[in-house]
Amino acid sequence: MKKILYSLLAVVVLVLCILLFNTLSLTSKQVDSEPLEKLVISDDVYKNLSKAIQYPTISFSEDAIPDSTAFYGFHQFLQDTYPLIHDQLTLEKVNEYSLLYTWKGTNQNKKPIILMSHQDVVPVDDPTLNDWEAGPFEGKITATDIIGRGTLDDKSSLMALMEAVELLLKESFTPSQTIYLAFGHDEEVGGSKGAAKIAALLKERGVDASMTIDEGGFLADGLVPGIDNTVAIVNLAEKGFASFRLIVETNGGHSSAPPKENTIGMLAKAIVDLENNQLPYKLVEPINYQLGYIGAELPFMKKVAFANPWLFKKPILEALNAHTTTAATIIDGGIKNNVIPTVAEATINFRILPGENIESVKEHIENTISNKIRVEKVGFLTNPSPVSSIDSDAYKTLEKTIRSVFPESVVVPGLVGGGTDGRYFYEISDDVYRFYPIRLNPNSLSRFHGIDEKINKENYKEIIEFSYQLIKKFN
Repeated sequence: MKKILYSLLAVVVLVLCILLFNTLSLTSKQVDSEPLEKLVISDDVYKNLSKAIQYPTISFSEDAIPDSTAFYGFHQFLQDTYPLIHDQLTLEKVNEYSLLYTWKGTNQNKKPIILMSHQDVVPVDDPTLNDWEAGPFEGKITATDIIGRGTLDDKSSLMALMEAVELLLKESFTPSQTIYLAFGHDEEVGGSKGAAKIAALLKERGVDASMTIDEGGFLADGLVPGIDNTVAIVNLAEKGFASFRLIVETNGGHSSAPPKENTIGMLAKAIVDLENNQLPYKLVEPINYQLGYIGAELPFMKKVAFANPWLFKKPILEALNAHTTTAATIIDGGIKNNVIPTVAEATINFRILPGENIESVKEHIENTISNKIRVEKVGFLTNPSPVSSIDSDAYKTLEKTIRSVFPESVVVPGLVGGGTDGRYFYEISDDVYRFYPIRLNPNSLSRFHGIDEKINKENYKEIIEFSYQLIKKFN
């Protein structure tokens, strides 16, 4: 008996030693910041962003025709507002509405960089109009904010890039490496007609960029438990996107004599089965980086968990949503309250974790639900993106710039759950990163695609300054 107790004690001591060693070995990965002279930015930039918001460049659906009045008006506004850019950079319109600016560098031996944003915004639900502080396309400027659709997603980043480049041109700055500004027009519906066409054009020309930066990362204030400092989340990859339609077909019948298998009942069971049998949580590369970078900044007891994912993996991965998610989004069936329908359909959306793909998700669905239900892919689909490097010179420059502009910040690599236009640029860019310093806190998260979308005025100037300093750091 004593031998068993001694053996158990030895195991416990060994585990404690491993936990302690891993925890003490997890040290901060933050790079030093460099003092920067504060950039003086005119308050006129608020008026420019306000004006940009007033063009309702809405993407309604993949098949919808863009509002040419809104997009052409926005293009003319950019031309009028940023004369130096339109005089010194080359502008091409791609597929009519997307914009590609080329800022020629002096050293053709240096790989170019691609800075991205998108022009389009999501619609506003009419029933919510009265809930807005100001009209969603009014561009109202208050004492603290600019209000309107696109202030967060994503005209603030686009306009900040334009402001930064215009400032640099006023200073007679010339980049050593070529810089592309790529602004798609349909990101909110998949980007296949905008960013994808820009990427294809650059590929055709043999462009080989060192880095692409797009939206999808941000400054998190009060969103990471245990870290009081701002967390700058630089996302290295994005989940895939796929929707599947579940189709049930039966003979139907009268509700007074329901068959053993009711069309809607079969569909409902399939949905419940998928929700109850979701794909597993996994420790994939971007999440592993995230654990290391966040864990090093945490108080000791929380650091223990992040330093030892082999033991505490499940609650951490659940908190980080590190799995392929399952969400029923559309359901349709039935025509009358006393008629059992012959057909019922549901659409299930999946955000796919790196390491899985569209076909493996389809297989999972078919293995989970009844074989009497037909499964079809529907709409826009894309596999998870590759994972960009944290060891490249480009990442180190990006990281250094963030720490210099925001010295209080903790830079953390990660994985974005949503999709971005950046997914199309891997074939022409060594790495694709997702980050612009939009500040988000628990109160502002719901404003993305929501009511009272707004950006703090000082935060908008921070995005301009970051864009300005990033270009200079690369050159």
